[in-house]
Amino acid sequence: MKKILVVDDDSAMRWILKRLLEDKYEVIVKNNGIEAFSWLSVHNIPDLIISDIRMPQMDGYELLENLALSGHFKNIPVIMLSGFNDRATIKRCTDLGAYACVFKSFTPEKFLKTINANLSFDSSHMKTRIRTH
Repeated sequence: MKKILVVDDDSAMRWILKRLLEDKYEVIVKNNGIEAFSWLSVHNIPDLIISDIRMPQMDGYELLENLALSGHFKNIPVIMLSGFNDRATIKRCTDLGAYACVFKSFTPEKFLKTINANLSFDSSHMKTRIRTH
């Protein structure tokens, strides 16, 4: 079973994402980037990371930066969640290595399609990143 790490400080959003994904994936939830990076640092490697952007302590942008700098985690696909639907957010996320940016008004069907596309992503054969508006 593929493993997805969900990082969000909003308990309701963590609950929604866990319920949406848990039938098909092993879902690990963390409250912020520090908790997520600590979990990763003890040899946990998920198949996908879904992270909110705005969180206390280590936000999603900082998490992306840390993942990119690491040798072990830089190839894990990351989908960023944002409450802001603007080009600057999309650009910053993709510039930092996110494979997709999903806005929190997503439908479950569209979100699951993005998840499936990113879990089948092979970074050695494809350079294009997916942006979901």
